[in-house]
Amino acid sequence: MNSDRFAHPRPTLLAGLLALALTGTMATMAGSLVACSSQDASSSDAGSEPADTCQLSPQRAWVIEGQPLEVVITCASGLALTDLSIENLPEGVSFAQETQTLTWLPNLDQAAVYHLPMRAPSLGAKSELQIGVADAFENPDNLPIVDPTLYTMELGLPVLFLASEPSSDSSFEPMNITYGGEVFAAEAKLRGKSSLDYPKRSYALRFDKFHSFGESEFANFSNRTRVILTSTFDDNSYVRQRMAFKLWSLLEPSVPVEAYNAVVYRGSEYRGIYTVTDHINADLMKRHGLSEDANLYKAESHDANFRSTDTDGNSKSNLHQGYTKPEGTPAEGQPGAFDDLDELVDFVANADDASFEAGIEERIDVDDYASWWLLATFSLAYDTAGKNSYHYHDAVRTWRVIPWDFNSSFGQEWETSRAPADDYSDFFGNNRLFERLMSHPSIGPQIRARYRQELESGVFSPAALSAMMDAYEAEIGPSAARDWSRWEDEYYSFDRWSSRDDFTSEQEELSYLRAWLLERSQFVLDNYLGDL
Repeated sequence: MNSDRFAHPRPTLLAGLLALALTGTMATMAGSLVACSSQDASSSDAGSEPADTCQLSPQRAWVIEGQPLEVVITCASGLALTDLSIENLPEGVSFAQETQTLTWLPNLDQAAVYHLPMRAPSLGAKSELQIGVADAFENPDNLPIVDPTLYTMELGLPVLFLASEPSSDSSFEPMNITYGGEVFAAEAKLRGKSSLDYPKRSYALRFDKFHSFGESEFANFSNRTRVILTSTFDDNSYVRQRMAFKLWSLLEPSVPVEAYNAVVYRGSEYRGIYTVTDHINADLMKRHGLSEDANLYKAESHDANFRSTDTDGNSKSNLHQGYTKPEGTPAEGQPGAFDDLDELVDFVANADDASFEAGIEERIDVDDYASWWLLATFSLAYDTAGKNSYHYHDAVRTWRVIPWDFNSSFGQEWETSRAPADDYSDFFGNNRLFERLMSHPSIGPQIRARYRQELESGVFSPAALSAMMDAYEAEIGPSAARDWSRWEDEYYSFDRWSSRDDFTSEQEELSYLRAWLLERSQFVLDNYLGDL
């Protein structure tokens, strides 16, 4: 066990999170316009003044079809733009050079991202103005998006097009998928259990290894052959899943999970914000330095509790009850398929204290499993604490864990009912491994010390959580309002939670989540740690 990792803080973490909030996409709304600055693209011509004497801004502006846009180009250093020009103006755009003002009322067939070179030769300034025209899907006279390869962004978020709705969750089917200006000959299927009943369902995507999926601006995705699109229909904050995986990754596990938000269209039909994540498979393990020739198990039910009894207290038919085996040999259904998992469950469930204390660090990566407990208890993720986790094992490495599915987290149950920030659960009843780790005479205190550090100055601190929420709200705000406008009525009337009397709008839910996080941080600090 790496005791240094538990004992010592990481001083750059909080600064990094604060920088995330400060450098995230900052958007302002003026009528129908959202304009924001991205990285400067100005450069100098030979023989002219250096480009940094005049950085042209903004570089990005957003508008919805049929609504007016006005953009005033300025020089960041305040110099006069006497000879500013803008090239490749789309049909209908006007540019008044004397006031450096661009105006436009986009037609209902002009949804796209337009790249317009800007030049001020006398100042040696060059840049590019990107104008993103969002599809007016709510307009009854709206026209389909003409070219999805040109519709790469919407109000600051990337856009992904599925050619059609997959027919089932049982097998992949051929599907053209458009993203980032490329058309992929890929495959898709429905995904999830509870979300299959949603009007806005989740998807699994599979890409050819010779034409794989990639994303660099919003996440560290490269050469992905499997990608998950998780519906946000049950989360009108739109960020719970993404936040959970971000916190997991910041806890520095063996296998972090990349996640970001994107807008999805099915054909030409707007479907709204989704959470895009890694698929947990052998390719992901290999990407993080682990063997792809290993066993990967998924905890599917709460019987995956590291006990010899099920959730009702009855003896299990086998020790791997509650698990499936997505990958590895022998395959599920073959003799010996679960032998290594059975050994681990038996050890955790039945070893005497002395044997457990002496042998647990030989079997599991304690840092990973401790991070799982930290995240589950902080986020109050009831399902993720007892099921919805992946467990990886190969012949030469100890067990690793990757938690999954956080629709029950951060103040919300799986069916959207409220979970107060002062609910107390260590999840020992859900997970025997948690109980035994925290009872270990040396591991338990080290985990509590690590928890305190994360709460006071690390990933769970009020400052870090506030910075993260600031960045998320700035990035998704306009898109969240648009999604909520599309799905609000169906959300309120959905059978699974229509009896609630405490519904929130998307803005109210973000405020609720922010307040919950700050209250939770203090509550856990006061109640979970005991004497160190």
